[in-house]
Amino acid sequence: MSPEEKLAQLGIQLKTVPIGDRPLVPWVQSGNLLFLSGAGPSFSGTKWSGQVGSDYTTEQGYEAARECALQLLSSTRTALGTLNRVRRIVKVLGMVNSAPGFSEQPRVINGCSDLLVELFGPNGRHARSAVGMAALPNNIPVEIEIIIEVDA
Repeated sequence: MSPEEKLAQLGIQLKTVPIGDRPLVPWVQSGNLLFLSGAGPSFSGTKWSGQVGSDYTTEQGYEAARECALQLLSSTRTALGTLNRVRRIVKVLGMVNSAPGFSEQPRVINGCSDLLVELFGPNGRHARSAVGMAALPNNIPVEIEIIIEVDA
């Protein structure tokens, strides 16, 4: 089953991501690599604000990371026209707005990683960093960026 068919089966409809007119863009393709800018948990329209470990539980952070993945997948589909051009997920960098003493960043970022493996199977397995931050833009709890290998 293709990633597009799996999304449909899950009842998920990705969004179109505009390029905008800012100096930064949601993605840059260089050769067969697609570099996705960091995305926060904005997919569902829920207003996320706060730190994991004080304002949010690890489980809520996991859901925020899943929303980040959906936003990044929306950028991917907008850039490529289809997720079926994704050859493999290469690298994920997950940043967690962490309360002092919080150390479950890997469990939070699993919200992204688990979805990528669910959609892309073995090609969704990736190298990853999951790090804690004292703050993130607009006080979002999670921000994730991804590097993807794509078919030409």
